[in-house]
Amino acid sequence: MSRKRKSLPPIGMRMIKSAVGVFLALVIYLLRGRQGAPFYTAISVLWCMQPYNSDARKNALQRTIGTIIGAVYGLIVIIIEYYLFPTPYEIVRYLLISLFIIPVLYTTVICNKKNASYFSCVVFLSITIVHITDANPYLFVFNRFLDTMIGIGLALLINSVRIPRKRRTDCLFVLELDDVLLKIQETMTSYSKIELNKMIDSGAKFTIATMRPPAALIPALQGIRIKLPVVAMDGAVLYDINENRFLKKYAMTYEEMETFVDFFHERDFHCFINVIIEDSVAIYYQEFKNPIEQKIYKQLRSSPYRNYIKGNPTKQGDTVYLMLIDTEERIEYLYKELKEAAYTESHKIIKYASNDYPGYMYIKVYNKEASKKNMIQHIQQKIELKEIVTLGEVEGIGNNRIEGKDCNEIVRNFKKVYEPYFWK
Repeated sequence: MSRKRKSLPPIGMRMIKSAVGVFLALVIYLLRGRQGAPFYTAISVLWCMQPYNSDARKNALQRTIGTIIGAVYGLIVIIIEYYLFPTPYEIVRYLLISLFIIPVLYTTVICNKKNASYFSCVVFLSITIVHITDANPYLFVFNRFLDTMIGIGLALLINSVRIPRKRRTDCLFVLELDDVLLKIQETMTSYSKIELNKMIDSGAKFTIATMRPPAALIPALQGIRIKLPVVAMDGAVLYDINENRFLKKYAMTYEEMETFVDFFHERDFHCFINVIIEDSVAIYYQEFKNPIEQKIYKQLRSSPYRNYIKGNPTKQGDTVYLMLIDTEERIEYLYKELKEAAYTESHKIIKYASNDYPGYMYIKVYNKEASKKNMIQHIQQKIELKEIVTLGEVEGIGNNRIEGKDCNEIVRNFKKVYEPYFWK
């Protein structure tokens, strides 16, 4: 049995920038005539260097506050040690230092800067333990603060540097989730997620198209900064993840839904009826006809985005699709009957094999207009973009497509298209 080879992640820009920052920290130390301690400058650079500028600024603020608190209390201990209560006993000095840890930590609490507590203690201990016997401890306190500020400044400067490139902000980039990111959480590295977010932050018009409902989509996209609404339920809805709102729906009428449900019940089939009531999804069901339906219900009912209701839907809300699952033989026969009754012409009806339950197939029934293509073109018109580029294959949307064997390669190829060349 052959083992699946795991490819090594690429060396990210954060690693390269960190190395550059450490080098510059050491160069500045030499230019200062070897004043201060380059170790602290380098540590500050590494701590503040982050994938996103917002995180870098946040860490820089924490480091600055922590340094100030630690330096102030370090100076107080030096004054006590040198001028107020000098003692020849090392154990007494260590007790004093240890007791001062309490006000150091407490100050970060009352300043509502608990995340800076670690840095405060590091600075405090580096002053009181490592350099308490220096000839000029006040100069060390100043240099210690200056070392940190230089490191923070370097990190913020390097982190903000961007190679000037022309960006294709006139294109709508659509990722076909079911095609290339079926297992996004398993296959997408942190590097690719960061690169994708950076492109979105810099202006890339990026969205998702999927057969899945928002309940399945939201966990898969955690950590990705989607700004545009996403196309879900195979084009039946347009959903705003950030506001948890359905912006557009292609729904069946109540009478159409009843007709299909009766048709299925007459042939001893059960279906799940997905209804949108305001901005919530209600899934109506009745008595199950096979163990797989029961299994799906038990697996999905705990989701906070799904509301299962036993019984028949009312006229309140919009029915966006019906879902059936049964054995391949029964589903094939049912689909044939739907076709003979011309329902496949009046509505969008799809059937496909289940990946999770071998030997079983799905049938889903939608409004005739429900399609990824229609919803994607709606987004394109809404934000007035010239072109659609798909990452993966979207039926009905040309051949302007970005390929890749996995989502990491897709993201890399996406970046090549989005930032094609340098400004000249």
